Amino acid sequence: MPELNTSSLPDLIFTVLFFFMMVTSMREVTVMVDIKTPKGSTEIEKLERKSLVSHIYIGSPSKSYRATLGATPRIQLNEVFAEPEAIREFVIAERASMFEKDKPLMKMSLKIDQNVKMGIITDVKQELRKASALNIVYSAGFEKAKD
Repeated sequence: MPELNTSSLPDLIFTVLFFFMMVTSMREVTVMVDIKTPKGSTEIEKLERKSLVSHIYIGSPSKSYRATLGATPRIQLNEVFAEPEAIREFVIAERASMFEKDKPLMKMSLKIDQNVKMGIITDVKQELRKASALNIVYSAGFEKAKD
């Protein structure tokens, strides 16, 4: 019985690996608001599947945007500043980009500066409720216990 020639197998594997490296993109968002999360959280949960999490950032615009936008807190959805009314469309678009089986597991992460007033946060939560995005995660920092 003749032997199977596997001399070209490493070339094939590296070609496939190179292909996947080229077509895969990492999801990165440039945060355009200053966020200092509150410290001293009492309960921490690690998110298992980060691909199911969509982020909403709320805070004062960073220095490069302050000249045009001022210092009042703003809402950032992906790469744009938005008003609370745009959140419903944002949730619909994020949900549409998911697989059907993952849609019920979608989580909205609110990353909010500790100095933001509750009025804008309430507006965001109301819009999330209207969009049926009821699974909300609040991001906060934590301090390690000192021995």
